[in-house]
Amino acid sequence: MEDFVIKSTHRTPYVHLKDGLIQIIGRSIPENPSVFYKPIYDWIVNYSKTMHTHTQIDLNFEYINTISTKWVFNMLKILGKKPEIKDIMKINWYYEEGDDDMAELGKIFKSLVKSPFTFIETEEQPG
Repeated sequence: MEDFVIKSTHRTPYVHLKDGLIQIIGRSIPENPSVFYKPIYDWIVNYSKTMHTHTQIDLNFEYINTISTKWVFNMLKILGKKPEIKDIMKINWYYEEGDDDMAELGKIFKSLVKSPFTFIETEEQPG
């Protein structure tokens, strides 16, 4: 699979997809989530067909709207269909210290995905 990178904007996250690593980092409030997430989703669908080695997924959202949440869940659901998922996929969910909403969203994702899931609390960013 070819590497896939999208630079972040003030409304969309940084995305890096490559063999063994899926990263989505930043703010996810795209004006048209379908236009933004469809190529990512398509890459993940193709990747899931050839995924044979360990894959680390880093999800680190400053903020994520409801529609983006649905796209991310659907992508994780595609990857989660692999029978050996517990052995080859690990999800890291990052959230800022004190951001109870983002921590809770991570817990919801964890309950819906049958994969090792690690919560990583980060220091609150000034701003």
